[in-house]
Amino acid sequence: MREIDTKEISDCVYRLAARAGLALTPSCRAALSRAEAQETGAAKFALSTLLENERVAQSENMPVCQDTGMCVILLEIGQDVRLTGAPLAEAVNDGVRRAYRDGNFRKSICDPLTRVNTADNTPAHLHTEITEGDRVRVACLPKGFGSENMSKLYMLTPAQGRAGIVEAIVNTVREAGSRPCPPVYVGVGIGGCFDSCAFLAKKALTREVGSVNPREDVASIEKEALEKINALAIGAQGFGGKVTAIGVSCEIAPTHIAGLPVAVNIQCHCVRCEKEEL
Repeated sequence: MREIDTKEISDCVYRLAARAGLALTPSCRAALSRAEAQETGAAKFALSTLLENERVAQSENMPVCQDTGMCVILLEIGQDVRLTGAPLAEAVNDGVRRAYRDGNFRKSICDPLTRVNTADNTPAHLHTEITEGDRVRVACLPKGFGSENMSKLYMLTPAQGRAGIVEAIVNTVREAGSRPCPPVYVGVGIGGCFDSCAFLAKKALTREVGSVNPREDVASIEKEALEKINALAIGAQGFGGKVTAIGVSCEIAPTHIAGLPVAVNIQCHCVRCEKEEL
C-alpha cells in the first residue's frame, strides 16, 4: 500500500491549472496549424489570429483565453493508494484556488441562483475513478462556457443505432453554429446512463486531438461525424471554410437494453488540458 498525502495532489493540481491557463495543448496547436494551411480568406485569417494569440499568451505569460473556465479535475486513483492529509476535494480546491490567484486568471464560478461569485474559481468539478495499481493520474481541463453551453445529452432509442449517434453529434454542432468559437473539438459519450454518459463525453476531451478510439466501430463513428461536421462549412469563428471541427473523440460504455444515451460535449478551439502522474 502506497501512501500519498493529498497535499501532493493539491500541488499537482496547482501546477496543472497554472500551465493549462496559458497554452493550448500541443495536439490542438498542431491541428489548428493544419487547418490554417487548408483555408483561404477570412477563415485563414481567423486561424492565423488564434495561433498568434497563443504565441503572445506564451511570451507574455498571460491567459490564452479570457474565459479561464471552470476547472474540471479528473482523478484516477489506484486501489493500492492510501490517501492521507486533508480531504481530497478540499485539497483539489486549494490547488485550483492558488493557481487562479497566482495566475491572475478570471474567477468565473458563482451560485446558480443568486449569481454571487465564489471569488476564487472554486469549487472545481471533481471526477474520481478507482483503477488498478498504486499511482494517481491527474488531468486538469479548464472548460469555458461559450462551448459548454452548446453541449447536449440525447436519450436515443436502440433502434436509432449508429446513424442516430452520428446524427446527434452533427446536429449538436450544426445548431451551435459559430457560438462555441469554432473550430471545435467534440467529445462524445456513448452508452452508460444519463449521468455517466456525460462524464464519458467530458473524459473524451482529455484525449489528444486527432487520436483514434481503439475500437474500429467507434473509430468509424469518429471519422464519419468529423467529415459530416466539416461539410457544414461553418468554419473558423463562423467565417465558413473547410474546418469546422479539429476532431471528434468518442468514449463508450455498456448500457441498458432499452437505451442508447449519447452525450456531446463541445470544446472551443482553445483546448487546454494538462496531465500528470503521481
